[in-house]
Amino acid sequence: MAKTALIERENKRDKLVAKFAKKHAELKAIATDAKKSPEEREVARFALQKLPRNANPTRQRNRCEITGRPRGTFRQFGLARSKIREMAFSGNIPGITKASW
Repeated sequence: MAKTALIERENKRDKLVAKFAKKHAELKAIATDAKKSPEEREVARFALQKLPRNANPTRQRNRCEITGRPRGTFRQFGLARSKIREMAFSGNIPGITKASW
């Protein structure tokens, strides 16, 4: 189980990313638009830098929904590999069975 502080920090980042998503997308579009003047693009880049650091989506970390483990997390399930294995063996994930050949 991950520390609750780390899980809460990640939840805080999720909220910040959601809050600033629209503004971030607009500024990013202006900053990368080659048709805009260099001055406009520079202003947009500075505005992006002024946003909170944790509002950037690349700072988010995928974590297991159950344990909060940051590594070995499968996107499809949102679970760590160990929890997928446990749940698959107990039959809690539909369509997943133990391989045998």
